[in-house]
Formats: sequence, C-alpha cells, structure tokens
Amino acid sequence: PSRLRPLSSNVRPHHMPPSIFWASNHYEHPPLTDEAILEAQSLLGVQLPPELLALLRVQNGGYTQGFAHPMPQPTTWAKDHVPLEDLAGILEPQHPSPMNLVRTPEATIEWGLPPNQVLLSGDGHYWITLDYRNGPIPSVAWIDVECGEDFQIAPTFSAFLEGLVPASQYSEA
Repeated sequence: PSRLRPLSSNVRPHHMPPSIFWASNHYEHPPLTDEAILEAQSLLGVQLPPELLALLRVQNGGYTQGFAHPMPQPTTWAKDHVPLEDLAGILEPQHPSPMNLVRTPEATIEWGLPPNQVLLSGDGHYWITLDYRNGPIPSVAWIDVECGEDFQIAPTFSAFLEGLVPASQYSEA
C-alpha cells in the first residue's frame, strides 16, 4: 500500500542511543534498505515504529548488549522481568538468520500465536511482539502460548525502549 513508507533515519529512541544498543551481528544481516522496509511493511500490513527502524538502520537485527524489561507480574521467564537478548531484523525471507521479523506470518501459524503481531524476539516458547490487535500504533507484548501468557510489556515501542535496563540488574536465581 502507498501509505507505507520508510521513516526518517534521524528518529532516535529515547534514552537508548542505537550505537550502544547492539552487540554481535552473528548471522551477518545486511544493512537495512528503504526497499526492505517497504516490502516488510507491505507483507506484514503494518507501519513499523520509527524507533525500531532507527535501531535497525544502525544494525539490521542481531544480538543486543543484553537487556531486560521490568514486569509488574511474573512470567514464564522470571518473576519480575523479561529478556531482550536479541532483536529481529528486516531480511529476505530465505536469509538463514532466526532473527527475521519478515518470517512473522509463518511463525504465527507454526506457534499458534494471536493475530496482528510482529515478532521482535523469542524462541518459539516465548515471544516479544509488536501487538497491533488494538490498532495501527502497536503496544509491546509478552506471549507464551504454551503457558497461556499474553501480557502487555509497554504501551508503545518507545516506552518499551525507555524501560529497558541492563540484564545484569537481575540475578540468575
């Protein structure tokens, strides 16, 4: 659709400089292009948040520096937080990386996820998603289908980024 367009690369996440967000690009994701953004948004039928695109313009997905987001209720991951160890990029569907948000439609079917999600991070047992069930501005959700968890992490992607803390703040108990 013509309403879907790449957003300016000068948009930056609050409190999270993209240059310190990323760690390894282990799967050798190529740089993000405007064409890839347009194709992904068309395929997924959504407008991706500008803060996500700003991060992906620095590194098109991969491992993060190791973050966590506090949670007000326990999840299958921990009693008080969820992890953000990696973030999906916008890649060709055939790219071998498991960190590819373009694969959302097939993963949604495979894992029995609710509709209107874009998968940001996860391993099949749990997912962190952009949740578009309530409209064109997504919230960020924690979904564990096997255990029946479907919780809002943050009302927007920007608020999600603002809430991230180093994972080292949480002990492995």
